[in-house]
Amino acid sequence: MNAEGVISNRRVKSQSKMNDEAMKHYSEREKQQLEVRINNLPVTRTMYKVFTLITLGMMLDGFDVYLAGGVLGQLVQTGWSSVTLNAAFISTTFIGLFIGSIVTGFVGDWKGRQFAYQINLLIFGAASLASFFAPNMTMLIILRGISGIGLGAEIVTGFALLGEFVPAHSRGKWVATLSFLANCTAPMTTFIAYLVIPNIGWRWMFVIVGVCSVVVWFFRRNLPESPRWYFSQGEYEKAEEVVHIFETEAEEKSGNPYQTDYKYAANQYHQIMNKQSSFNEIINKRTVIRFILACFILAAINTSVYTFVTWVPTLLVKKGITISHSLVFTMLMMFGAPIGAFVGRVTVDKIGRKWNIVGAFFMTAILGITYAFQTDSVSIMVTGFFMTVCLYVLMAVGLAVYVPELFPTPIRLRTNGMAQAFGRLFTIVTPYAVAWLLINQGMISIFVLMGIFLVIVAVLTIICGPETKQQILK
Repeated sequence: MNAEGVISNRRVKSQSKMNDEAMKHYSEREKQQLEVRINNLPVTRTMYKVFTLITLGMMLDGFDVYLAGGVLGQLVQTGWSSVTLNAAFISTTFIGLFIGSIVTGFVGDWKGRQFAYQINLLIFGAASLASFFAPNMTMLIILRGISGIGLGAEIVTGFALLGEFVPAHSRGKWVATLSFLANCTAPMTTFIAYLVIPNIGWRWMFVIVGVCSVVVWFFRRNLPESPRWYFSQGEYEKAEEVVHIFETEAEEKSGNPYQTDYKYAANQYHQIMNKQSSFNEIINKRTVIRFILACFILAAINTSVYTFVTWVPTLLVKKGITISHSLVFTMLMMFGAPIGAFVGRVTVDKIGRKWNIVGAFFMTAILGITYAFQTDSVSIMVTGFFMTVCLYVLMAVGLAVYVPELFPTPIRLRTNGMAQAFGRLFTIVTPYAVAWLLINQGMISIFVLMGIFLVIVAVLTIICGPETKQQILK
């Protein structure tokens, strides 16, 4: 029987219409049929609800990351902190991200995506609100580490979760759109910092993100669980329930029975028939190679993005530029973030994932070294802007789309989480290295070393990286 014939058989009824005996037994054909339907969920109001709630969480994540630059710049200028303490602040953030990435990966694969995704907002929101009352830099650093745990969970879960809901043939565009919207917070946050920090103080930046986190947590309580995760756990009737929600909404909207998109179903069915199903088969040489590659890709992206974004205001202040002017310069450069993410969104399903990020790695290395040699304000902003564009192509395609697609569903969050954690190890050490280089060697050495690292990872991606464009999530 061909794929269309299998798919066109009567769909399995929802749990409410099945008796207890039927719920316990799914034939292989019914499992295959259900999995194809999971890969072709219709775009309905629930899909947009899922997308919106995930996007709001990721935007808060971005807001918190980008507020650090402006806050640290003012803390140095007012004497509340120093370059060394700022390095500790940044490093502690990434220690929290490291812990959050690992814990969330295992919890998300064990207890479900929705459970892991909710607890992180409580941690993140509470620590952010408490930061408003920090009496000294030491306490602010400690609270930042706690906040980082919640941030780590958001990054690991958000992109992977959306990828498990949206249709396979347009997954790249959906996830890259999420990255684009999340990275719109880069110029938005620097603009808010420009208005808030010089006028009412840095503490109110933490209040803004803390209050918004609590609000998003409230609305995200009823976020549906990933049907793909249910399927990977053998809970087929629960996966069926979630699928039924989407298909029922599509039928109500059109007034006709929902039909799976057969244009892509035949190839998907072939992949499903030939996919690995044993957990022991999942942990093989190919998975190990992909995991190592993911670790280096995320280390390169995190190191370059957070080194540039977090340190730029401080570097400008050290050059004698006032905090207000440094925030303006940073804001103008950060407009490259949503543009870069948008470029990634447009090209991810056309050029593909692999060559997209390889090109962005090379361009970031070249522009980074060029940036280090600029002396006048116009050259700094122009070069910094284009470097930011390339960095956020990497964020949109590499971190958001490519790495989660490298792994099968039963281990997706833990492998993605551990790869994210490896990337965080670099960013835990990097702030101290940047501070030492800035004091002893100057800014040029920072960007030269970063460029060399990016080129090495680009070569590794060329050699070891598969293309995952339009692949089903196994």
